[in-house]
Amino acid sequence: MTETNAIIVSTRNKGKVREFAHALAFLGKPVKSMYDFPDVPEVVEDGTTFAENARKKAKEVGDRLGLPVLADDSGLCVDRLDGRPGVYSARFAGEGASDEMNNEKLLAELAELNLGEDTEQPLLSPARFVCSLAYYDPASGSFVEADGEVDGWITSEPAGSGGFGYDPLFYLPEYEKTMAELSLEEKQAISHRGRALRKLAEMLEKQTQQL
Repeated sequence: MTETNAIIVSTRNKGKVREFAHALAFLGKPVKSMYDFPDVPEVVEDGTTFAENARKKAKEVGDRLGLPVLADDSGLCVDRLDGRPGVYSARFAGEGASDEMNNEKLLAELAELNLGEDTEQPLLSPARFVCSLAYYDPASGSFVEADGEVDGWITSEPAGSGGFGYDPLFYLPEYEKTMAELSLEEKQAISHRGRALRKLAEMLEKQTQQL
């Protein structure tokens, strides 16, 4: 299939590529990422909000390729760190930081606050995952945007081997599991990215019906 038949996602995060491919499988189109376009340079994420970064990534890559592009920016906002790491989630421990390094820094900062609670699961702080999506069509210069959130807690006992990023530390009381312990289907049903994708799909479908 050619690129015009594919859904192009502006990311080099393999975990996100896997989640997008799973969530959008019903469309019957392949999902391509920046791994399929190695000549496209990295987009500098210098926005102050998730939405700004998503729009910038979608537009720069869409204009470069001359094709519609879907981009997201997402991250973790921890209440007791005043919303950090926020838009810096992927580089909380520095540029090029691994997931493990970011998780270690998060736990270290919360440990310094001495905010552990004596519960069955040592929960350190309320937190939420946030996702902003932007679908950009260079032919019209238009955007379709959606966002999603999921609330949880940061736990000092990471668990699970699924997911990526902060998933092993993001505890969901209603499931009594971390995000990394959920199946991909369970995660898509409740995650910030899954919720944003469902909203975006509905808006794109309505837009298509109006044409």
